[in-house]
Amino acid sequence: RTVEPLEYYRRFLKENCRPDGRELGEFRTTTVNIGKCLCSITTADGSALVKLGNTTVICGVKAELAAPAADSADKGYIVPNVELPSLCAERFRSGPPGEEAQAASQFIADVIENSQMIVKEDLCIANGKLAWVLYCDIICLDYDGNLLDASVFALLAALKNVQLPSVTINEETGLSEVNLKQKNPLIIRKHPVATSFAVFDDTLLIVDPTAEEEDLATGTVTIVTDEEGRLCSVHKPGGSPLTGAKLQDCITRAITRHKEVKKLIDKVIKSITPK
Repeated sequence: RTVEPLEYYRRFLKENCRPDGRELGEFRTTTVNIGKCLCSITTADGSALVKLGNTTVICGVKAELAAPAADSADKGYIVPNVELPSLCAERFRSGPPGEEAQAASQFIADVIENSQMIVKEDLCIANGKLAWVLYCDIICLDYDGNLLDASVFALLAALKNVQLPSVTINEETGLSEVNLKQKNPLIIRKHPVATSFAVFDDTLLIVDPTAEEEDLATGTVTIVTDEEGRLCSVHKPGGSPLTGAKLQDCITRAITRHKEVKKLIDKVIKSITPK
């Protein structure tokens, strides 16, 4: 495994299995915790912790009030940020965000935009005067591959946990008045879910790759779908080209995975919702 890692892997792949005992199309155990059970970020307006095997990601959403931009007076803002601190894996260094963290942040921003999970107009309180800004901080606590799937899942779960206070603008003073006793859930219009694959030897697809598998793969691809089976995003940062048939296979598997993730989120939310 140490001297010839690729040959070691190939021996398993020939038998349609992987060194960790999973089949090629099998996901690692996935768990999600939502809301106040996360004592580490109780100051957030919404939070979630997702584990995909050993990969552990936490997402905190903080809502603040701001004036809308002049060129989009009827829209609020969503600002995602992915952090890969040095504690999550030896490969990351402390300091400003590295290339991988920046690419992940951009990917999340694209998913939010393309899926229309949150319509920015819904975040506007008073046209041209006041809107919500959602700061979505996604922090990796333990990195063992497939960061994107875990990050999208944690973001969706945290957003579903957000309760925004009622805000009105006083006509006489022009100042905003916040009613913390009256809170409303965030309007989430779509539920995007990411499914990532690693490509081995340009032909073989394995789902939910570990960090070791990502390093040995000849390419990766991430498919994002919503609950209607609509394709929201295909993220393929270089590597082996995929045939149309292989890509279609990935999309079909991603749609199946979406149902599993959605069921998991719904079950957890139901368990924490007051009867």
